[in-house]
Amino acid sequence: MRDITYPPIIMTCKALFKILGQKIVVTGHENIPRSGGALMAFNHIGYVDFVYGGFAAQPAGKRLVRFMAKKEVFDHPVGGPIMRSLHHVPVDRGSGVQSFLHAVDLLKKGELVGIFPEATISRAMELKEFKNGAVRIAASAGVPVIPVVLWGTQRMMTKDHPNDFSRGKTIHIRVGAPLDFTGEDAAADNELLHSTMATMLDEVIAGYPAEEQPPGSWWLPARLGGSAPTLERAAEMDVEEKRERARRKAAKAAEKRKS
Repeated sequence: MRDITYPPIIMTCKALFKILGQKIVVTGHENIPRSGGALMAFNHIGYVDFVYGGFAAQPAGKRLVRFMAKKEVFDHPVGGPIMRSLHHVPVDRGSGVQSFLHAVDLLKKGELVGIFPEATISRAMELKEFKNGAVRIAASAGVPVIPVVLWGTQRMMTKDHPNDFSRGKTIHIRVGAPLDFTGEDAAADNELLHSTMATMLDEVIAGYPAEEQPPGSWWLPARLGGSAPTLERAAEMDVEEKRERARRKAAKAAEKRKS
């Protein structure tokens, strides 16, 4: 697969990391194979997760990750052509068969594919319920799932908070050991992936610099002393957001019909 756009974008991102004075810590990168297909499953806490998630594969021979992302991103006049040039995978949440097959095909061809099993950003800053697409895709392609957790990315860009690109933030990327799934019990496989990543996330949070994560921090889970909403409250906020989005869409359609 020919990549013209990806390398210069990576170089630009690395330059931005330096400009921002970020301390990027990548642990467990030896778990990413230097060749062959593998599905990388990431937690989702901010809008720039895919940038840092892709960075996790760089130590493994500068491998590139093809991320699965909602098709609306590909419909954007600027973002769309870029996403396609990076060979990412568009996902239609109404009908995911095509994206499923696309991802399986890439994996069988030896590519790294990235997926966010939570589907949307977690306002609670801890793992939401997982969709079972990750374990099903990996089992169908006959490749392992590599769990990856990110921490610190939410401090830059996430839901309900202003963007903050101030210097000196620590970004921790933790890569776990590969998990092999047969596909015989997707629910059990999904639970194992979720529990594995939950443990990894707790460990990363515990090891994050205390001076950058004081008690009460909005980016810290409530159960760990932060002021992020609980998983229950976050779920309610997600529903409220969907309702408001649907209301705006309906209002826009009504206005268009009038005109």
